[in-house]
Amino acid sequence: MKTGRDFYSAVKRQVRVAGGRAGLAGLRMPGLKTRLRAMSCLVGTVCIATGADAWAQTATPTTPAQHRHVTPGHVAAAQPKTATPAQPAGIVDQQGPETIRVASSRQARDGGGGMMRLETAPHAVQTIGKQFIEMRNPTSTALDLVKNLPSMNVTTPDPSGMEGGQIQTRGLTDLDMGLMLDGAPAAAAKYLNEDIDSENLESVEVTPGSSATDLPAMSAAGGVMNERSHTASHKFGGMTDFSYGTNNMSREFIRLESGDIGKTGIRSYFSFSNTHSRSWMGSGINQRKHIDFGLQKDWDNGSNARLFVSWNSEDFTIDAYPDSTAFYNYKHTGTGYGRNSDPTSDNYWKNNNDHWNQIFLTAPIHVVLPAKFAFDLQPYFSFGQGWDASPGNNTLYGQNWSASENRNYTSYFLENEARQVGAVAKVSYDIDRHNHLSFGYWYENNQTIQNYPTGYTMANGAAPSPNWQQYQGTAANGYGITGVNAGYELHSLFIQDTAKYFNDKLQIHAGFKFVMSDAWNKGWAANSDARKWVYGQNGQQTGHNGANTTEPLPQLSISYTFNDHHQIYVNAEGDYRQPSATDLGWLSPTTGSPMLKNQYSIKEELGYRYHDKYVMLDLSLFNYNVTNRILSTYLGANQYMPIEGGNQTMRGFDVMIASRPFHGFSPYASFEYLHATQDSNVVDSNPFDASYGKTIAAKGQQAIMAPHVMANFGLTYKYRGFFANAAVHYTGPQSVALDNSERMPGYVTDTLSLGYHFKPFMYAKSPSFKLNFSNLTGSIVRTGAMGAIYHAGSQSGSYPVFYGASSPTGRAADGNSFMVEPRFTMTGTISTSF
Repeated sequence: MKTGRDFYSAVKRQVRVAGGRAGLAGLRMPGLKTRLRAMSCLVGTVCIATGADAWAQTATPTTPAQHRHVTPGHVAAAQPKTATPAQPAGIVDQQGPETIRVASSRQARDGGGGMMRLETAPHAVQTIGKQFIEMRNPTSTALDLVKNLPSMNVTTPDPSGMEGGQIQTRGLTDLDMGLMLDGAPAAAAKYLNEDIDSENLESVEVTPGSSATDLPAMSAAGGVMNERSHTASHKFGGMTDFSYGTNNMSREFIRLESGDIGKTGIRSYFSFSNTHSRSWMGSGINQRKHIDFGLQKDWDNGSNARLFVSWNSEDFTIDAYPDSTAFYNYKHTGTGYGRNSDPTSDNYWKNNNDHWNQIFLTAPIHVVLPAKFAFDLQPYFSFGQGWDASPGNNTLYGQNWSASENRNYTSYFLENEARQVGAVAKVSYDIDRHNHLSFGYWYENNQTIQNYPTGYTMANGAAPSPNWQQYQGTAANGYGITGVNAGYELHSLFIQDTAKYFNDKLQIHAGFKFVMSDAWNKGWAANSDARKWVYGQNGQQTGHNGANTTEPLPQLSISYTFNDHHQIYVNAEGDYRQPSATDLGWLSPTTGSPMLKNQYSIKEELGYRYHDKYVMLDLSLFNYNVTNRILSTYLGANQYMPIEGGNQTMRGFDVMIASRPFHGFSPYASFEYLHATQDSNVVDSNPFDASYGKTIAAKGQQAIMAPHVMANFGLTYKYRGFFANAAVHYTGPQSVALDNSERMPGYVTDTLSLGYHFKPFMYAKSPSFKLNFSNLTGSIVRTGAMGAIYHAGSQSGSYPVFYGASSPTGRAADGNSFMVEPRFTMTGTISTSF
């Protein structure tokens, strides 16, 4: 097998032979110019693949005197000027060593400073690039990074990135999306930070209207958001950063790279981060520790294997989310609604906290087989344990809940197991030079074991672990435990073919996936003498229901590229969403009671793309029809219950435009128009609601949490080491109740990044400093509803809303509850690679 050095030697021999002819006449030898171009491209490919540094010296050879080029002056002295041949355009004959330069850039496809990427897929794709990620706050989650994409309205309650957030996309939510990391199912948007640190993100890609046929996505009506993790470096080294900012936020991060380990073809990295911050509203301290580990093995025939593992441990204060009354009280009087520091109060922050540990793993393998075959296997696994604590009696400390004891108590959502394990196996075959066929099998098992104990609050007002027996009380005085084991087992078969014709200008993709699912929900109660409940050991089953379902998921995509600048595409597919294991855990497991029906959607897209060396444009028109919509209503303490939302139609368009760098400036803009309507009335299925069982007049109304208009503008500037990025987002008014009886006004948010890359100094290869600002104007605005509600007015079954940091007790929410844009924040970061 020829190496890159062999290819380089071949090019050098061609140049020497040509150089031996008079002047540059040799370069006009028939066929040689073409061969030189081909060889140069091949050398460039090999150099990029093997590392440019290893070729730096070889690419500047010392040419023997008899083979050196001569200047036009030397030629004139040797022969008449009339005999001097005309030089080919773009070639300068000069004396000195021949130099071949090979350059590449991972930013070649980026526009708008990484806020947009040039795409060619036959469906809508919206991608954030690495250069944009590197300008943003290191505490950013994937949600923070995609806030300015045209189809995304993202709400985050916490500037330190520890509490995740929510997504609205084309009239749907993040619960309707496939959230992936390296093609494997990731955590829910509310906890997306558990899986990876932002420094280890290469890109975040959103396909708002489609899901790949071979992707293990159970819920993809709203499309897919896929994070791509860092690829281990071939060189030994690493990078580190330190951040400090508003709300006493401090964060430390370090990544170590092994480089190539001998001649094994293996390379890896290990990173650790530690984050600490105060709650921006009221009292509370949040802490997070995180580890990422990546490993990659490459073989000469193109096969490869990757491994990504992460561990996350965090404790954070569960925010008090205000209703409109509490929000306006804060906006107009300055009275906050956050947690307080009074240990005798139900609103004490240490009695409203989330404790969680999570492990995530994915290990994709690609094997190149003989006879045009290939095999792919992607196993994945995640496991979490933890609990959410909340006040147990909603009264002042000392107002006893038991006649025999004058003690306060805490209620818990205790999840002993949140486990997801699965694998996708795929065989691919190149039928001919036009058709690539693949077929495979997807298996997944997802289970939650959760229960709802109560226990005594510690004397200092803090919530103890629900597993500490000294605080558990007894079943006789109210500690009795109920819980569920809920989940599903899924089997799926799929087949797809991608065909390319007319020099790949025409691309046709057709696929079909058939999903078979067995879901269950089993209720359990502890024995009367049990002080500690262990599933399957000291309890008895109180109810059981389940469902076997099947879903056909077809897909057809066609694109045509007219020339180097224009492309059109059309995409149509069916997607579904079934209740998740956690969703099922909040439904009553009564024997014989029906399960929630699967949500199903039919989607069509028509798109156009344009790009040249100055600008890139992407336009996508879409139409969705959704039946058996599944929505979630907020119960408090970070818990949600699924409800039936009827049928829905969404139509509209996305457009985004960005420029290449022009005198250092790279502007970006995007816009979405959405017309979403509710197509049916719904029945109130929340057993805690006063209107339970009543029909809600929703038909014909604007669909809930579906603003008509969203717009974004961004501007990136780079000059030598200096860089800056400013971004503004606007979301229009929206309905936050199914019957449109409560609405939320439009709002504007903004961010700013400033920084400087210094020259290398000693071991610091890329010393940098940056400042990140958010909510520059200090706006007090609501950015999104916590969930769906049927109607305005008292939500008697909801979690209490607290009036302010000094309030010891709560009340039922008056209408929906909201996320609010955190106050002005500033974070400074120093970083370097080494």
